[in-house]
Amino acid sequence: MSEADRIRHRTAALALHDDEVRDKPDAKANVFADLGSPVSPLRARASVATSSSSSSGSAKSPAPSNAGMAGGRSHSGELVGECNPPRLMAHRRSGSGQLIFSGSSSRGSGGGDRGSTASSPMLNALPTGNICPSGRVPATVATPPPPRPRPDVLGSGAGHYGHGSIMRGAGMAPARSSIDSSSFLGHSSRSPASSGSLQEVTRLGNEWYKKGKYAEALRHYERAVALCPESAACRGNRAAALIGLGRLADALRECEEAVRLDPVSGRAHSRVAGVCLRLGMIDKAWRHFTQAGHLQQSDPAEWQKLQEVEVHLGRCTDARKIGDWKSTLREADAAIAAGADSSQLLLALRSEALLRLHKLEEAESTLASLLKLDGALPSSLTAAKLSGMLAESYVHIVRAQVDMALGRFDTAVAAAEKARDLDPGNAEIGMVLNNVRLVAKAREQGNDLFKAAKFSDASMAYGEGLKYDPSNSVLHCNRAACWSKLEKWEKAVDDCNEALRIQPNYTKALLRRAASYAKLERWVDCVRDYEVLRKELPSDKEVAEALFHAQIALKATRGEDVSNMKFGGEVEIVSNVQQLRAAISSPGVSVVYFMSAMNQQCTQITPSVNTLCTECPSVNFLKVNVDSSPMVAKAENVRIVPTFKIYKGGVKVKEMICPSLHVLRYSVRHYSVSSS
Repeated sequence: MSEADRIRHRTAALALHDDEVRDKPDAKANVFADLGSPVSPLRARASVATSSSSSSGSAKSPAPSNAGMAGGRSHSGELVGECNPPRLMAHRRSGSGQLIFSGSSSRGSGGGDRGSTASSPMLNALPTGNICPSGRVPATVATPPPPRPRPDVLGSGAGHYGHGSIMRGAGMAPARSSIDSSSFLGHSSRSPASSGSLQEVTRLGNEWYKKGKYAEALRHYERAVALCPESAACRGNRAAALIGLGRLADALRECEEAVRLDPVSGRAHSRVAGVCLRLGMIDKAWRHFTQAGHLQQSDPAEWQKLQEVEVHLGRCTDARKIGDWKSTLREADAAIAAGADSSQLLLALRSEALLRLHKLEEAESTLASLLKLDGALPSSLTAAKLSGMLAESYVHIVRAQVDMALGRFDTAVAAAEKARDLDPGNAEIGMVLNNVRLVAKAREQGNDLFKAAKFSDASMAYGEGLKYDPSNSVLHCNRAACWSKLEKWEKAVDDCNEALRIQPNYTKALLRRAASYAKLERWVDCVRDYEVLRKELPSDKEVAEALFHAQIALKATRGEDVSNMKFGGEVEIVSNVQQLRAAISSPGVSVVYFMSAMNQQCTQITPSVNTLCTECPSVNFLKVNVDSSPMVAKAENVRIVPTFKIYKGGVKVKEMICPSLHVLRYSVRHYSVSSS
């Protein structure tokens, strides 16, 4: 890169400053205040005619009356706030034709951050000579050569600009060697955006960010990075948008690049530490928080979060070692709540604890959240270990165990093998992989034997798999199916009970247990299971019919009259009071629907009533048309339709006027269950 190109990069970089908290766009400082954004045009200062010696006092020269503006800047070229223009002297190098500036450092002996004022024969050209790093100037100066060509000019007009600054105003034309902003903004070279591209693009990004539109903000921040790739502030803004989008792995990489570009930016270190905290990268977070503290940019609240996460994570891993899964879950939740909300390691610990506590649905949900985290694991986290196991390998081991518990045996084996490939020497991974393979093999053999009608051998195969994974609900349920085929109903119930203890909402196990209860004539238990299944499978006619027959059998054992009960009956039409009295006095629950063919709401709800009649075969549904049977409506004191009345044993237990379908369905099912 030529000297002129480097100056132009530094020129663009001076327009930015990292002034916000770690996960927001960099806020405005005292520069560019009129735009209300972290990137704004540099304020012009009045010309100051001064004279001074160099830092070493080696030479003196009066400053020209049209000296340019000066401002402090950081190591990355970022503006750090307004300050009084330092007194500088301009000297020329022998034979170079370029200006050499010397003056007092804005930060003492740290070096490299010097303001400058100078004039050249070309009033509108930015000096492109080297800046003396020591502040000293050669004792000998040469006669100034002719002015440099136009391509090195950053702006036109007689405005003042400090060293490397971006000129304020829409009339500035970019240097030819700079990036054409129109190619990023989608405007022509004559558009206003192209004349002040960097500050304009960043201002637009800030506006989108404040609205919570992080994708749009990111689009503009990425353009700013393309315009000024060496700016730590631009990188910080891009990281903030990525954090807002939940892309923490990408955000971390961008934060680390900002630190590389500006190692003494406390805000950059603080932002890296904050992202590391969320990812659960404790050691790295400590290092950057400490560095931010040295630079007086640390946040006590963030320190407190980090300390809490570290304590809870330590307790969590200790509890896992001894198999205390309740404590493991409690401490993992505490660490996540303290700030490590995107830690894959903590989410994996939580998922494993839930699995061991037989909360399989929550374990699967937590695992799904873990897998949604963006990007690959950062290398520093991949290298972390949990009880001697690589963190990334541990994540795959947990996934293998959850998949196996849910009956996804092939994916479980694949996940365990991936963990072994990442950490081939770990004994725990080897043991888990061996168990997963043996269980998957037992299940496959059992299925083959079951298909061949060798039910006894199949039950033994499933039992072999349970030796390696006693808490596998799928194997218990499959073995229950074998017991059912062998008419060993008690054993079938026992295996179903175990499967449901591990996985309470296991529908297949519930179906097999209900059928086994029916064979054992345990009607109360049978009806209870089928009623649960009706709620989970409302459109399953086989379940509805099985429930109906179980209810009939239960009523018969209680001595109730079931002669008029039939499955799949239609809604009975009632035309007189005597017919209504006889119907509601029959055993069980009766629902009377008062309607009118002329009423729009009745027209809408009638099909649902017919469906509900099919879904609840043990309930008597009656329909009264108040237009054709006004005496029945009068006897029941019905004045508004649709009206529903529920009777139980001839006694009214509930009345609903213009109910919603949800309320009607809930009420009918509630009294249907209570009558069983």
